[in-house]
Amino acid sequence: MGAMRRVVVTGMGAVSAAGVGAQALWRAARDGRSCVRETQFVRPYRGRIKISAQVQGFDASAHLEPELLPFCDPVTTYLLVAADEAVAQAGLSRHERMGGRTASIIGTGVGGMHTLEDGLHLVLVEQGRPGPLTVPKLIPSSPACNVSIRYGATGPCFAVASACSSATQAIGLGTQMIRAGMVDRAIVGGAEDCVTNSSMLAWEALRVLTPDACRPFSRGRNGMILGAGAAVFILEAEEAARARGAEPLAELAGYGTTADAKDQVRPDVVGATECMRLALVDAGLEPGAIDYVNAHGTGTTVNDATEAEALGRIFGARLPRLPISSTKPIHGHGLGAGGALELVVTVGTLRENIAPPTINWRDPDPKCPVDAIPNEARPMRIDAALSNSFAFGGVNASLVVRKAAA
Repeated sequence: MGAMRRVVVTGMGAVSAAGVGAQALWRAARDGRSCVRETQFVRPYRGRIKISAQVQGFDASAHLEPELLPFCDPVTTYLLVAADEAVAQAGLSRHERMGGRTASIIGTGVGGMHTLEDGLHLVLVEQGRPGPLTVPKLIPSSPACNVSIRYGATGPCFAVASACSSATQAIGLGTQMIRAGMVDRAIVGGAEDCVTNSSMLAWEALRVLTPDACRPFSRGRNGMILGAGAAVFILEAEEAARARGAEPLAELAGYGTTADAKDQVRPDVVGATECMRLALVDAGLEPGAIDYVNAHGTGTTVNDATEAEALGRIFGARLPRLPISSTKPIHGHGLGAGGALELVVTVGTLRENIAPPTINWRDPDPKCPVDAIPNEARPMRIDAALSNSFAFGGVNASLVVRKAAA
């Protein structure tokens, strides 16, 4: 794969707890500014965990046409706003159909969770009737289909639903399609918003949510924070991008994915290790070429220790000196959108040569012997970076990005 067409990122956009825009997300991560706050619920909430990295104050009608909104769950509105930003940055016009050489591939764990929960409440509690567009709004393919419709992209169009690896797999699949010559461009990314009453209660029942602060790789960590949002990337074959005068933001150099095939919820070090190894092989890079890792880093006890062990198997004796951070304490765990939100941050590290911090970090954990860039960003040269996403069901995905050639 590494000898095939080079794939570059020419545009990216985001909607997150940090606000509207990829730059807002990157600045929050770079500056170590937490976007976690008290969750605002539509209906009374009886759970114990009341904090999240929720998208608050977002008015879809300020960004999208009114005739479009009845077809969109919040995740789709986030996605389309992020996609408009990415398309504009890539120097493309929303009003020119992209045609059959453009794919639309979007990752999401659940899809229209707000529409689903609101509909069930309406039917089961209020004894009402669901709206006629309920099904098109809630299905997981809705974000991808809305993207294809908005930009006239008539190439491959589908959703990827692999829990917390969804967006990363969508990005990786888009990369592979371009390399293989199936398409010249792909609109890829992820969207998710499970910050709802029922979803928060379900995650709380798993005993993985922190009541106070997410502290990846730190001793005393006690869980993760749910996040929400969307991020979108325009991927293009390098020769096609340069032929139209587009300026690449980064090169999408490698993609690896594996399945643990062992346990629904417990991560496996072998699967995670092989996933990272495959991404490096795909990029044609040795582990020593990686300057920074954006870790999956959920802040849960087992997940962080397993990822640290897997990183040790890849990077060996270099591990304690390799800058590795998790930005989930800032923008939350975006679940199906997580890999896309974190790729925005990872591209930011390449472009500004700053490794973002792992905030809320307290003390070293012997089970996580990594340089977690505790609490303060670190200016440094970053030419190549690795971003990890590891999901329930044992689905692993990793991406390698590097500075685009001049």
